[in-house]
Amino acid sequence: IQIKEIKQQLLEQIQSFPEDKKIQAQQQIEAMDSEQLEEFLKQNNLIKPSAGDSPQKCIFCSIIFNEIESHKIDENKRAIAILELNPLSKGHTLIVPKEHLSSSEELPSEVFSLAKKISKKIKSKLKPKEITINSTNLFGHEILNVIPIYDKQPTEKKQATEEELNQL
Repeated sequence: IQIKEIKQQLLEQIQSFPEDKKIQAQQQIEAMDSEQLEEFLKQNNLIKPSAGDSPQKCIFCSIIFNEIESHKIDENKRAIAILELNPLSKGHTLIVPKEHLSSSEELPSEVFSLAKKISKKIKSKLKPKEITINSTNLFGHEILNVIPIYDKQPTEKKQATEEELNQL
């Protein structure tokens, strides 16, 4: 595992944290050695503990292979749609290609068509003012975020409860 790369991805993930928490999280991430980082990733279910020397999958590949539980709401031949566990807003959904792709240029059209389908479902059921769809790369896996916007642009992620996820 490339420690520098993983730390960089974690640092990108905390950009939406409140300033005081962001500084504290940055310091913690930067201070971790490789073993602490690996333990942190396991504790937060970002990687699975290795059985023997089997290569570690990214969290999204583990979700695709049903090795990690997720709240799947739809899928097609090339992608799955899962609810974000730490959503920016109600209905925030991740569209995850079933193939481990590392850039948005590689995303097949079916990934975008699933994002549009989910976007329509969210519009009809949750009635947001608008929906943004953007791509991001997490743990080397390119994904699409489908983010409903209600009154104002969401800026902070917060952990959704199991009840909220099941309700959606």
